[in-house]
Amino acid sequence: MKKIIYSSILVCAVSSISAQENPEFKSYSKYDFVPGEKVIYYENFEQDAVGDFPDKWNTNGSGEIVTLASVPGKWLKTSRDAWYKPEIKVSAFPENFTVEFDIIFQAPTAPEVGSAFQTFMIDFYAAANEQELMADANAGGTGTGARFSMENGSQFTAVNWKDGEPVLNNGQNKELFAKTNGKINHVSIWIQKQRGRLYLDETKVFDLPFFLPAGITYNAISFQSLNNIEEEFLQNFISNIRIAIGAPDMRNKLLTDGKLVTHGILFDTNSDKIKPSSYGTLKEIAQVLIENPTLTVKIVGFTDSDGDDAANLDLSKRRAASVKNSLVNDFGIDGSRIQTDGKGEAEPVSENTTSEGKANNRRVEFLKM
Repeated sequence: MKKIIYSSILVCAVSSISAQENPEFKSYSKYDFVPGEKVIYYENFEQDAVGDFPDKWNTNGSGEIVTLASVPGKWLKTSRDAWYKPEIKVSAFPENFTVEFDIIFQAPTAPEVGSAFQTFMIDFYAAANEQELMADANAGGTGTGARFSMENGSQFTAVNWKDGEPVLNNGQNKELFAKTNGKINHVSIWIQKQRGRLYLDETKVFDLPFFLPAGITYNAISFQSLNNIEEEFLQNFISNIRIAIGAPDMRNKLLTDGKLVTHGILFDTNSDKIKPSSYGTLKEIAQVLIENPTLTVKIVGFTDSDGDDAANLDLSKRRAASVKNSLVNDFGIDGSRIQTDGKGEAEPVSENTTSEGKANNRRVEFLKM
C-alpha cells in the first residue's frame, strides 16, 4: 500500500489536555492482564518530528505528531473518519500475543455542540485482505477479521466477520470514560488463539472465546477514528503502542529455570513509580512467592541506553527497590526474602537502535537465590 505523504505542519502544545493522576494501585486488584514476554512492536513516536505524519505508519486520512501540555511524550493526533496502520514486520501473529496502547479522548463540553460521539476502533486481520475487511466494516465485503470499538460515551462493541458475513456483535454499556475526558486511558488486549480480551485501565470489558474467526493468518492491525462533528471539538490521541508475544510461565521460569525476565512491570518515564497496569504481572509473581515460602529472589532492574550511564544505573536500582516495596507492601511478601540490584543499560538483550530493542532492554529480572 502506498504511503500517503503529508507536509509538515507547525503545531503548538494542546493546552486543554490535562495531566492524569495514576489511579490507586489497589484499584487494579482484580486486574489479571499479563503482557507478552517479547516485544515485537513498540511505538512512542520518538523518531518523528512534531507536525509530521509518523514515518512508519500508513493512513487513508491525515494526522500529525503533537505534544500535549502536562502529558509526557509524543502523540499521534488522529483525524475524522480515517484509519491508521502501523508497519508491523511479522508474517503472522502467534497464537498468544498482547496489544497495548494509551489513548486520550478529548470530547467537547460546550452545550452548543449537542449530542456528539467519538469512536475509536482496533481491527485484526490478514494484510492481504485489508480492502475486503474495510468494506465489511462499512457493510458488504468478502473479508475476515475482528474489531473492538470504544465510544467516548459508554458503548463498547466487539464484532467480527467471516468471509464477509457478520458472526459476532457484542455490545457493552459501561460508564468508563465519564471521568477521564482529556486524560490518559490504557487499553490492553490479550489474544489467545481465537479468544480475545479487552481491558480499559483496570476494568475487563470483554472476554470472548471466539473473537478472532478461524481460518486465516492474522498479521496486521489498524486503528480507526470516527466522529460526528467537527474535528476542532472532538479529537483523540494515541501513543505507547506495544505488541508482545508469548505469555511468560512465571512459575516454571522462577522455580525450574531460576530466572524470570519480565517486561510487564512498567514505570513512569524516568521514574521509579510503578504504573498501576503492572498489577497483573506483580500479582502473578507474588503468588509464586506465596506458594513457595522458602524461595528467595534477587530483583535486578535494567534500562535502555538513552541518557546518562550513571543516571540509568541509579534509576535501575531504584526501580528494583520499588518492585520489592510493592511485593512487600501490596502483597505481603516478607522483605527478608528479597534482595535488589540494578545494572542500568549494561547487559542488553536487544540492540538499542530500535524502539522494539529499547523496549526489550527495559526489563526487570528475578533471580532465584
